[in-house]
Amino acid sequence: MYDIKKWQHIFKLDPAKSISDDDLEAICMSNTDAIIIGGTDNVTEDNVIHLMSRVRRYPLPLALEVSNVESVMPGFDFYFIPTVMNSNDTRFHNGILLEALKQYGHVINFEEVIFEGYLVLNSNSKVAQSTNANTALDMEDVEAYAQMANELFHFPVMYIEYSGEYGDIDKVKAVSNMLTETQLFYGGGITSLGQAQEMADIADTIIVGNIIYTDIKKALKTVKIKESN
Repeated sequence: MYDIKKWQHIFKLDPAKSISDDDLEAICMSNTDAIIIGGTDNVTEDNVIHLMSRVRRYPLPLALEVSNVESVMPGFDFYFIPTVMNSNDTRFHNGILLEALKQYGHVINFEEVIFEGYLVLNSNSKVAQSTNANTALDMEDVEAYAQMANELFHFPVMYIEYSGEYGDIDKVKAVSNMLTETQLFYGGGITSLGQAQEMADIADTIIVGNIIYTDIKKALKTVKIKESN
């Protein structure tokens, strides 16, 4: 079994976006620690299974970040289940999880399931709008959410999600300083090795996604953080 605590760098692939075979091979053979398949819009059983089958040709851990019950399927090493802590809609706290357990609870291997406490902080992102997230959070708010994730809910992962925008370093540091057991994932707006390194110095694990589809060379350079960390 893979140890996610050792992961420093993850590429996230969106099943609703197209990627060439050459670019996919470059991503999967890049020395990244893992691939996550996940997205907000148009995530279907067909496009998830298609992308999964392509990534499975390569020898690295593969996780599905569950955004809807319809696209859940066997064949992944891990299933990341997000609960959006700052959503105003209870479906994104536990509603989707409830439906998943009703359908698949009898066959789930819970050693493969990773519960993520999500904090969505870019108000302009699709994920913030679709989950009705309250993104107007000050430093005390994010510290309290971090304490909630670490001390009360005992989440294995807390995911700071800026989704398309490079995040507020001070807020990410504030969260990191509150976490003693919970692993900190950061994702959002990383477009260069410098940004990747800056966030990797704070978070346990960085997630690189959108830049894959706009500048594959810049995306691949972000893996170099593993050489210095």
